[in-house]
Amino acid sequence: MAHKSGFVNIIGNPNVGKSTIMNSLVGERLSIITKKMQTTRHRIKGIVSGEDFQIVYSDTPGILKPNYKLQESMMKYVNTALIDADVILYVTDVVEQPDKNEEYLTKIRKSNAPVIVLINKIDLSNQGDVMKLYEYWKSLLPAADVFAISATERFNIGPIFDRILELLPEAPPYFPKDELTDRNDRFFVSEIIREKILLYYQKEVPYSVEVEVEEFKEEDKILRLRCVINVARDSQKGIIIGHQGAALKKVGTMARKDMEEFFQKKIFLQLYVKVSKDWRDKDRMLGNFGYDFQ
Repeated sequence: MAHKSGFVNIIGNPNVGKSTIMNSLVGERLSIITKKMQTTRHRIKGIVSGEDFQIVYSDTPGILKPNYKLQESMMKYVNTALIDADVILYVTDVVEQPDKNEEYLTKIRKSNAPVIVLINKIDLSNQGDVMKLYEYWKSLLPAADVFAISATERFNIGPIFDRILELLPEAPPYFPKDELTDRNDRFFVSEIIREKILLYYQKEVPYSVEVEVEEFKEEDKILRLRCVINVARDSQKGIIIGHQGAALKKVGTMARKDMEEFFQKKIFLQLYVKVSKDWRDKDRMLGNFGYDFQ
C-alpha cells in the first residue's frame, strides 16, 4: 500500500477555534487556547503518523491587518501556510461575519490545494442557521468540502480526518514517525507561561509580553526552569508582578501545574520580569524571540 504524507494548514480569522481544532486532530494539547485574540503567534506543527500515512498539521495565527512588526511576522506565517499546503483547512464559525478578511478567501480560492471548510461552534447555534451557513460556504467555495463541527464537543471531527487522508498525496514521511511536533520543549514552556498571562491579565498587557527560557535543566525526576517575561514598557512590569509579587506568583503556580502534566515530572520554576522597550517593533529582538521578520 502506498504511503501518503502532506501538510494540512489551518487558516482562519482570530477566535474561530483553530487551536482547539488542531489539538483535537492531533490528540495532544500543542496550541495554547484562550478566548483572546492573537493567542497563536507562531506556526506550530502537530504530526500524526500511522503505518501508511503522516499528516503534518499547522496551526497559524489568526488573520489580521498588522499594526506593528510582530504582527507582520505573524501574517507571514499565514501567507506561507497558504502556499505550501497540500490541504487547506479554512476555519470559520457560526458567530463571525462570513465575509471578514475577504482578500484571504480570494487567495484560498486561487490556491491549487484542496480546501476543507470547517464551520465551528455549531453548539452555539440552531440547525436552520447552520444549514444557511453551510449553503453559503458551498456557494462561495464550490470545490471545497464543508463540515459543520464543534471542536470543544469533539463533534464531527472523525470525518475530517478521513477526508484529509483521502486528499493527501503519495509521499514518504517528512518527519520521524515518533515525532509529535517540530517545536522543542523550551517553546512549550514559554507558550504555557504566555497562555497563563493571556488568561490572567487584561487589556494590552498580554499582547506586550514575550517569554524567554533562560535555563532548562533536566534531571531524573525534576525539570529546573528559569524564565524571563519580557514586557514592552516600564508600567507593564509592575502590573505583571502585582502587589507584593502576588500576580506573578499566581501565574507561576498555574504554569507549573500545566508543565508538570505536559512533561510528566516535577517542575521547579523561577520567573523574572524584564523591560525590553518596544520589542514588538525591533528587528533584532523579534529575531532573538524566534520570529521571521525578514
